[in-house]
Amino acid sequence: MCYILLSFSALCRMQVKPNTQPVIVSVPICHYDDTESAKASRRQLKEAIYSALFDMNVPAVCAVNQATLALFAAKRTSGIAVNIGFQVTSVVPIFNGKVMRSVGVEVVGLGALKLTGFLREKMQLNNLNFQSLYTVRTLKEKLCYVALDYEAELSKDTQASFEAVGEGRFTLSKERFQTGEILFQPHLAGVQAMGLHQAIALCMEHCHSVELAGDSDWYKTVVLSGGSACLPGLAERLEKELKALLPPYISNGTRVIPPPYGADTPWFGAKIIGNLSTFPGPWCVTKKQFRQKPRLNLIW
Repeated sequence: MCYILLSFSALCRMQVKPNTQPVIVSVPICHYDDTESAKASRRQLKEAIYSALFDMNVPAVCAVNQATLALFAAKRTSGIAVNIGFQVTSVVPIFNGKVMRSVGVEVVGLGALKLTGFLREKMQLNNLNFQSLYTVRTLKEKLCYVALDYEAELSKDTQASFEAVGEGRFTLSKERFQTGEILFQPHLAGVQAMGLHQAIALCMEHCHSVELAGDSDWYKTVVLSGGSACLPGLAERLEKELKALLPPYISNGTRVIPPPYGADTPWFGAKIIGNLSTFPGPWCVTKKQFRQKPRLNLIW
């Protein structure tokens, strides 16, 4: 549905007719494996995207996954893109703009929905009444953060307030950092999964073991994306945890970059592509090329 809404928005809101401009589509990372079945599923999804847009007379389409777009937004073509999505978090190694599925994409069964639900439960336990989940999500975005040292934070006064439109003033305390902590300790939310830092460390170890021509430290840049990845303190905490988990020859030089453009980071990655002198050129598939798809590589 995202690609249909994109063209509809271009036509109705931006007043740009779809048949006059190439379209860049942000595609979610899915079918994570490198198996033939997963490749076929990704190919089918991409064919559906092309087919829908070409039926709207779009002249050319550039379909790029969200992880790669986030990396581009940070002005990188190689590194590890970590996207905290709605339901899951993906840790994606990317080398020279290509997703390295053969190295391994790690997936953690925690996303924005679980974080918001965890905060809701904490608020209900403290008799904080609210009218909608949107209010809880707003409080998560405005008041929550990630503690650099979780145990030390528990003994601090962390109370803070926010005025929610139409619902009054809310005051949170330990919930502010306990919400983000489930990314590192999923069991706090009743989830049996590895922590985000452990998933990234595992991905980095796999990247280190693969010999690739070029920069041997390509995987040491970790770029975060997704609305929940904007929680203050997350990047600093991840750097600390990775240094504790990994041997120095892997962790030295590692840098975790917060979402460069907040929740809109993949959009800005697409904007960078659209502003390149080589665009649309090799970036896009035309309608004619799509009709000749037996000769077209649709796997990404």
